[in-house]
Amino acid sequence: MAPIPKLMEAVQIEKTGGIEVLQYKDVPVPTPKSDEVLIKNEFIGVNYIDTYFRTGLYPSPKPMILGREGSGTIASVGSEVSKSLGFAEGDKVAYMGTSAYADFTACPAEKVLKVPDRVSSSDACSALIQGLTALTLVEETHKVQSGDWVLVLAATGGVGGWLCQILRAKGAKTIGTVGSEEKVATAKEQGADVVVIDRPGQGDVLQTVKECTDGQGVAAVFDGVGKDTFERSLECVARKGTVASFGNASGAVEPFLISKLSAKNAKVARPTLYNYVATRQEFEHYSDELFKIMIEKSFSVRIHETYPLKDVARAHTDIESRKTMGKLLLKP
Repeated sequence: MAPIPKLMEAVQIEKTGGIEVLQYKDVPVPTPKSDEVLIKNEFIGVNYIDTYFRTGLYPSPKPMILGREGSGTIASVGSEVSKSLGFAEGDKVAYMGTSAYADFTACPAEKVLKVPDRVSSSDACSALIQGLTALTLVEETHKVQSGDWVLVLAATGGVGGWLCQILRAKGAKTIGTVGSEEKVATAKEQGADVVVIDRPGQGDVLQTVKECTDGQGVAAVFDGVGKDTFERSLECVARKGTVASFGNASGAVEPFLISKLSAKNAKVARPTLYNYVATRQEFEHYSDELFKIMIEKSFSVRIHETYPLKDVARAHTDIESRKTMGKLLLKP
């Protein structure tokens, strides 16, 4: 490995707001703690949650370097990192942590994974948060069975695309929603059996659900849109089904009367990935499973665009437009 510099380029915010608060600047390279590894980033994932921290929807201390995932090579290993993890300088890794929008990131070793030889660094970064979110949704939030009808909103988005592929691998039948005609073919390629253009005058999601399920509704709704679609998701779910509201792309879901659920004995969950992979055992279990199915099922890892780190404002604008398909990556 090349010598570690004293300064690096990073994207930092000192206050909340729009893309104007994103500062591309030189900052000191972090000094890893004894239980951390220092990673030289090759790719950095852009996730919708990054915009929540930027706008203040999710409070956080300032100043703050954004970013929750990345991939690259280990530049140094802390003195107290467990030998059982087997990390060494030069290892190809991916991680879930904080302060990823930078040349280097210090990350707790417990949240770092070696990347299999048959998985590229860009695919590993693309898969980590969104792929693990999709996998834990169908395994933990609602255990999807072969033959189940499932509704996936924003089926060509980051998590939506992974959901469609994983659900197809499990033998489920998927209704996917998209925002335009241009996205229909992609949603079908990724595994959606039925695709609805979810725009006024172009598609009726509830009616499509009723037609596909003989009026019974879907076993699960995976809704990353939030405020604008939550009430409809409750209408689409079957008796004893689950509405998994896992994102706020249109805003946070407003309070609702819990008695609404009794009409169908329905369940509502508001899961986050981090509570499903809180332990090292859980993190390794689901990551190993994800990498395994990526390789064995030849999953398509769709990358919308790889942006230079300095163009982070454009990446945030694009992801908030809800017109992208697949993963957005930054490259230092």
